[in-house]
Amino acid sequence: MQRYLIQLSFKGTCYHGWQIQPNGISVQKVLETTISTLLREQVAITGAGRTDAGVHALFFIAHFDALKNDLDSPDFIRHLNSFLPEDIAVQAVKKADPGFHARFSALSRTYIYVISRRKDPFSVEQSFYYPGILDMAKMNEAAEVLTQYSDFTSFSRLHSDVKTNICRVTYARWEESEGKLVFTITADRFLRNMVRAITGTLIDVGRGKISAENFRTIIEKKERKAAGASAPAKGLFLKHIDYQLV
Repeated sequence: MQRYLIQLSFKGTCYHGWQIQPNGISVQKVLETTISTLLREQVAITGAGRTDAGVHALFFIAHFDALKNDLDSPDFIRHLNSFLPEDIAVQAVKKADPGFHARFSALSRTYIYVISRRKDPFSVEQSFYYPGILDMAKMNEAAEVLTQYSDFTSFSRLHSDVKTNICRVTYARWEESEGKLVFTITADRFLRNMVRAITGTLIDVGRGKISAENFRTIIEKKERKAAGASAPAKGLFLKHIDYQLV
């Protein structure tokens, strides 16, 4: 068996996230079914992690094992893309070491959240339109606090099946560009709903509803109910995953 690394991107609007769900279509299911059909063998695909329903990925890594050893070719990529729906695109297929794991070999992940400051019909599904006033300086003051903590229970989905809520955030900052506010956050791992919960709470800071010091207190309380509402999924993108070999 040959292990392959596959790099892809997807628009998450029509999917119930990456991971296979019992009652909804997922990116993983579409990719598994397509590759299995093309190879005429049952292929199981493992992704770098879950994404919530409606969340997009500019860069996503998965791996699978197959009997064939010649799939790392432009012809296979073109063939695969021709069978995939238009909202899923494969950029690369590479041979990988047997020990490579799309999830556990990752060193860090980077997400961005996009807020549109003006109404734009062409970005309805790829950003959160917020016309109100937001103080980006205060939002960045609060975002910097994230790098000083490791327990993010306050931003974790309730009743999730994770064993620990410990994460190491190494970068968190807002920037403004072409009428959009973009929040970039990098960590070694993320909890389910974590980025959206952080973003929603930082929006509360920008609105003047809470202060940067309040934001620190929310983290220290380690209670989901202490934080703000989660920002809509459509503004969230997985931007990059860092591996030693990718």
